[in-house]
Formats: sequence, C-alpha cells, structure tokens
Amino acid sequence: MTKVLVVDDDFMVAKLHSRYVSTVDGFSVVGVAHSGAEALRAAGLLRPDLVLLDIFLPDMDGISVLRELRGAGLGVDALFITAARDAGMIRSALRAGALHYLIKPFNQAALQEQLRHVASLRSRLEELDEARQEDVDQIFGTRPPGSRELPKGLAAPTAELVDGILRAHPEGLSATECAEAGALSRVSARRYLEYFAETGRAEITLRYGGTGRPERRYRRLGG
Repeated sequence: MTKVLVVDDDFMVAKLHSRYVSTVDGFSVVGVAHSGAEALRAAGLLRPDLVLLDIFLPDMDGISVLRELRGAGLGVDALFITAARDAGMIRSALRAGALHYLIKPFNQAALQEQLRHVASLRSRLEELDEARQEDVDQIFGTRPPGSRELPKGLAAPTAELVDGILRAHPEGLSATECAEAGALSRVSARRYLEYFAETGRAEITLRYGGTGRPERRYRRLGG
C-alpha cells in the first residue's frame, strides 16, 4: 500500500484530491495538510511514500517543502498539483525531484493515471536487483529524451525545458510563445518543437487569421 499525504491550502480541494486517491487500488491517504509547516510535521509523523503537493501554500512554496523533506532524509516522492504554469516553476519542481506536475484544473482520470504510473515505477524498482539500460529507459520513459537520443545540435536540458513548457500549456502554443516562456530564440524553440512533432510527442495545428502564412501551433501528446 502506497501511503499518500495530500497538501493543499484549499480544504475542499484537498478533500477532493483525497477522494480521487481513495479510488485507486493500492493507495491510501494517511494525512492532509493545508500549509508547508503542517506538511513537514505530518510527513515526519506519518512517513508517507508520496506527497501530493501544491505550489502555492500560505507560509512557504511547495518546492521549498519538498527540499526540506529531502533534506530531512525522508525518502518521499512528490507529485505536484498546482495552478502554477510558469516554466521557471516547472524547472524548479523537476530539479527538486518531482515525479510529475499536474496543472489545475484536471479531471479525476488524469490524477488516477499519474498514481498508477507511480505504482508501476515503485513496482519496477522493487523487482530489480541490477538494472539493464533498457530497464532504466523504461523507468524514465516519461521523461524527455537523453542527449544520446537527440539529433545533432539539440541538447537534453533544452529539450527538457521545452517539454516542460508544452506540459504547462496543454491548449498548445506557438514557437514564439514557447521562446518567450523559456527565454530561447524563436529559431531554437521551433527546432525542438518540430522535433517533438516529428517523433510523435507533439501535434501541429494551423491557425489562420488575416493575410500571410497560418501560424503553426504545437500541443503535447501523451502523459
């Protein structure tokens, strides 16, 4: 059984997320917290395996909470559930060790899917004594491709950044908007977006308006 701590400053939202968790086999909510300080105390007492963590808390941000949990030696995983769409925030969450990042609002199925992914990941790791590269590739399969998989001229850190921006804009965006969100050049942003489209990780739609060529917009596919 995977023990879950739900952290959200909104009491009703925390209750809703707890109900979502309770519908997934193998997961149990062991506590709910509504501030960073409450989350740290609860994690110390309850020793959860997974924290559903909001970014915006009344006393400290969720990323700082995760860093303190890790600093205290608690081997807890985190799934961020937040309205924060800023690419810098997504980068910080990844660097802090987040398993995934769900943007509000989302439906019950989206959270259930991520919880099942967590369960699958934990199961694979528990079954392995020594990992082969293909095992590692499966475990990190939802993460951006490593540098060995990228075409010449594309870098893994930038691919991760662009992937995070796409996740933060499920409605899709243009190369110009992606460039602005990630402080990239438009040419560079478009190269990565086109690569994601070519490899089936993004789809392209055309938006027509006025005169001139239609605008190419990119939307992330998959989990």
